[in-house]
Amino acid sequence: MNVLHVSAECYPIAKVGGLADVVGALPKYQNKLGITSKVIMPFYNNTFIKKHHFKSVYTSTISLGKVEFNVKILTLEASELGFELFLVDIPTLLFKDYVYSSSDTERFLAFQIVVLDWLLQEQQKPNILHCHDHHTGLIPFMMLQSVKYKSLRKIPTVTTIHNAQYQGWFPHEKVYLIPEFDLTKVGLLDWSNSINPLAAAIKCAWKVTTVSPSYMEELKNNANGLESLLSHESAKCSGILNGIDTHVWNPETDPFIIKNYSIKRIPSGRKANKEFLCKEFNLDVKKPLFAFIGRLVGEKGADLFPEIFNTALQNNKISILLLGSGEKEVEKKLEILKKTHKGNYNAFIGYDEKLSHIIYAGADFLLMPSRVEPCGLNQMYALRYGTIPVVSYVGGLKDTVIDIEENGFGFVHQKVTIKEVVKAINRATVFYKNQVKFKKIRTQIMQIDHSWNTSAKAYINLYNSLNKQL
Repeated sequence: MNVLHVSAECYPIAKVGGLADVVGALPKYQNKLGITSKVIMPFYNNTFIKKHHFKSVYTSTISLGKVEFNVKILTLEASELGFELFLVDIPTLLFKDYVYSSSDTERFLAFQIVVLDWLLQEQQKPNILHCHDHHTGLIPFMMLQSVKYKSLRKIPTVTTIHNAQYQGWFPHEKVYLIPEFDLTKVGLLDWSNSINPLAAAIKCAWKVTTVSPSYMEELKNNANGLESLLSHESAKCSGILNGIDTHVWNPETDPFIIKNYSIKRIPSGRKANKEFLCKEFNLDVKKPLFAFIGRLVGEKGADLFPEIFNTALQNNKISILLLGSGEKEVEKKLEILKKTHKGNYNAFIGYDEKLSHIIYAGADFLLMPSRVEPCGLNQMYALRYGTIPVVSYVGGLKDTVIDIEENGFGFVHQKVTIKEVVKAINRATVFYKNQVKFKKIRTQIMQIDHSWNTSAKAYINLYNSLNKQL
């Protein structure tokens, strides 16, 4: 079986969020299970691209309205990614030092058109086209409806929704940019009087998946306007829990952390990483260290962080370390907290991949008070490194973290309020004082298997079910 994943992100080539981690790991694990899984994504102007060599496998031109663009598809020479990588090079649109921008309608539509144009002339076509999020959402529609791609109609498509809050809306005035199709079918593109690529994908893909079973169910009640559509299309929808790449996220071999450690050598390894963090950020190593890693946006509960942190620090003898960026007003308030809680709180505004690994290896607890969390990978990374998660009862967090009071291993709060999150932090702080139980749980969580093996098999089973329909 031949599978082609189409995505805007893929780790380690270009990463903005969890989408990159998924697309960088799932194909690798699928290849190990005996199928041929490849990735195609845009060619960006970033560090990875500058450090590697590529060769051209396809050259052409495309038109968006009256504007013509020269395009190439490149492949990575001497790939050690675990899968074959292709990159769509459109210099004036995609070769930028960023992934997302305000002109993404044209950028990602052009990307999708190039992918399909390339497949038209490829002798060995994929058995499955696996599209990720709204950036690739028009591919299932174009394969079914655009005259140009008539020969691709029988290739099954799978769309995975990583985050339904982002749907790629654009006005009907731009519909002419899509390769010719019967305009009586424009309803397949429309949702709430806009062209909606994610809605189009849900309507036109052969199967639709989300990144956790709980998130699939939640979307039927809260999908940023797509609730009724997902309910209507529920027969072809399912949730498959993401995994993590246990080769990248492995405390025994992780090159980023200060000292590597195994389950048999947890104390010394975690102590070294915690000591580094506390020295670097002026925190007390004797206190339980709570950490947050991620985007400072409402979905993550970040607007409540200043008050949550302030209250928790006043009530407990703890330390808090934050790594992230996002809404400027939140960033400003979090910076001010450095002065009022000096020695107990610190923040790195921005993102640093190495530092994130050290935090997983050195923090005692990971905070994830998310309002929306389709799957969540951070809590799985934390478990792998022996950091106990403090999470909200939502999305994939429901599927991966069981509260300690229910014979579990984490601290779960039902609502995302200042009171509820602080209460969970208080419970964790009390638990930390019993070091015998704390160390036992830490050892237990490091043995939980959240690798991609199970999820990769589930996707392969889904692909096989589609091929049987042909």
